[in-house]
Amino acid sequence: MINSSSFLPTTSAILVRELDPIHRDLIHLHLLALNPEDRRLRFGLIVSNEFIDSYVSQLNFSRDSIFGVFNQDLNILGMAHLAYPPDLSSNKTAEFGVSVSESGRGIGIGTALFKRAAIHCRNTNISILYVHCLSSNDAMMHIAKKSGMSVQNDLGETDAYLQINPGDQSSLLTEALQDQAALIDYGIKENLHNAFKFSSHILKSY
Repeated sequence: MINSSSFLPTTSAILVRELDPIHRDLIHLHLLALNPEDRRLRFGLIVSNEFIDSYVSQLNFSRDSIFGVFNQDLNILGMAHLAYPPDLSSNKTAEFGVSVSESGRGIGIGTALFKRAAIHCRNTNISILYVHCLSSNDAMMHIAKKSGMSVQNDLGETDAYLQINPGDQSSLLTEALQDQAALIDYGIKENLHNAFKFSSHILKSY
């Protein structure tokens, strides 16, 4: 098996795929692999494996939007959860949460996930993209400031807000092209991964 850090994408080639229920197990593995400090930064406190089990089992793919970046082994390097309110007619705010595996840091995966979530907000009539995190979450604070979010700090916690412009034909086309590119990329990785597994099986049989 190729190491999970193999074939990391470069900053200019980070493709973000919208995830669906078939990826639930991979999301679970990604979150379980986070160390205690990374779990604290992602969820606001150090959480147990049982907490992650419950969180992943309750992900609602038909209501919320989940995005992921994959490496060549089809392991999730980074994932973002864009959570929508129960009633979008009266509350057009969506909350963004993100985690990036240690092996995938420093190449812009968190930023790519944020940009993907932001354009999805534009095209789903969300007015405010919201982040709640610990003030010590330097990676999230960097993304918030770089994207021009309004930041409010209070007792070690931070709320950040980004006003989202209404969607238009350009944003719809951009998101559609991003989706298509990510699906093609995933398909290529899946074929290569399966070919590698098959060749390894053949070699072991000799």
